[in-house]
Amino acid sequence: MSGVSAESLSGRIEAGPDRLLHEEILEPQFRYEVAHLLPWYVEAEKVLVLEYLRMGLVTAGEAACLRNALDDVTAEKLTADRSANMSDIVFAIEKHVLGALTEPIPAWHLDRSRNDLQACAQLLFGRAELAGTAESLTRCVRAAHALALRNLDLVMPGYTHLQPAQITTPGHYLAALSEHLIHSSRRLLDTYDDIDTCPLGAGAMTGPHLPWDRERIAELLGFARAWSHPLVAVASRTWVLQVAAECSTFGVVLGRFVTDLMAWTSDAYGFADLPDELAGISSAMPHKRNFPVLERVRARAAHLTGWYVDAALCQRATPFANSVEVSKEGGAHVADIFGTTRSVLSLMTAALGRMTFSESRMRAVCEDRYLGGTLLANRLTLVADVPSRAAQVISGSYIASAVKTGRPPGEPDPDLLVDMAARRGYPLRQAQAAAVLGDALSPSLEHRRGHVGSPHPQAVRRIIEEQSAAMDRLEEQWRQRRTTVRGARHAVDDLFQAETGQGGH
Repeated sequence: MSGVSAESLSGRIEAGPDRLLHEEILEPQFRYEVAHLLPWYVEAEKVLVLEYLRMGLVTAGEAACLRNALDDVTAEKLTADRSANMSDIVFAIEKHVLGALTEPIPAWHLDRSRNDLQACAQLLFGRAELAGTAESLTRCVRAAHALALRNLDLVMPGYTHLQPAQITTPGHYLAALSEHLIHSSRRLLDTYDDIDTCPLGAGAMTGPHLPWDRERIAELLGFARAWSHPLVAVASRTWVLQVAAECSTFGVVLGRFVTDLMAWTSDAYGFADLPDELAGISSAMPHKRNFPVLERVRARAAHLTGWYVDAALCQRATPFANSVEVSKEGGAHVADIFGTTRSVLSLMTAALGRMTFSESRMRAVCEDRYLGGTLLANRLTLVADVPSRAAQVISGSYIASAVKTGRPPGEPDPDLLVDMAARRGYPLRQAQAAAVLGDALSPSLEHRRGHVGSPHPQAVRRIIEEQSAAMDRLEEQWRQRRTTVRGARHAVDDLFQAETGQGGH
């Protein structure tokens, strides 16, 4: 069907890819790799040129020519061509370089495989995307901290089982969000360090024939180490699963926080609001202001789990060797995973940066609900020596009776508490009952002053200070990783300058 010659690349087959394969598989894959992996292919190729030079297989002048030709490789100059390059990006780069040379360089591409080169380009891309995702996480943490610090003193109801449960503050809640974001950044850093292993130089599966210095290759590409086993280097794409799993976990937990924000910004709650610039409208109901930005965050976060499952299923039950099923189909959504994670973070950062809270609406709910039941029970035990389980029962009975008679939380009734306690065999003096009730049922945080982890503004401020310090340390660690990578690029330029008289471009 094809009739396209492939003899210029292989003597094993005589025809290039069928048009159907080109259109359905190879050309889309080519576009993807040009868009996301091309700079990393070129970077790896330059390091391999230095290795040829070190082994004495090319001259300094030939290395300079190869470097110039590789610098000339751009997306605009590469085309998926069934005849010229079998619609393969590695062959396309090779053909472009060969076409740019005025004289043949016989040793170039000697003892080489696409397997390790492709694995390396993919991992270089993934590593850089991880570092970029960490920057997005940092910005979101800072936005959450800023919003929390602006709302330390506003009381609001905290919910369990969708029912008002205890007094909290937006600041306390947002400190929980930032704790999760910091945890995600730490997990991504651990993932970065775990996958920071270079596959280049491993060959097809059993290692190359030439004495490639794989540790030097790894160092020049900014990796912490080289894979010791060549089969693992080319067959494993565990790093894709690790990254996808971390992003999926992040998305699942973030979606829970967004669910709360969606409820709080609804008219039914009215606790929080976003400006018109982040709002939407109804085409039929002019009285409505919607917040689809939050819906987008939650929905896009769900894609992350889908793509993790996709990557896992593409690897499951495959032979442990290089295969397009694992290396290409299994990594088809890696760019989507990173892009969506950063999109979710950017949208969340924007929402946090512009969100406001309604003090009156939140306080009204706190004043209308008996959210101090736990404190009332604790005081019955601490002040009147009522056993804790009995104190829980007495507190619940007092609240049930007060609700039934319409008595608001702000109007404590010592006589009622005395009666509820007496019914259960625990005599209370009225003075004791008054002391126990005190401000237990009012929306106050003063009794939590100094309690570690409490919603009291002082306690939340300490949490945020500790989180900010932890984020500073993480930022520095990420900065060190990026510096290592930049340093490796400079080292490559310096080596070309020293060996060929040709530095960076």
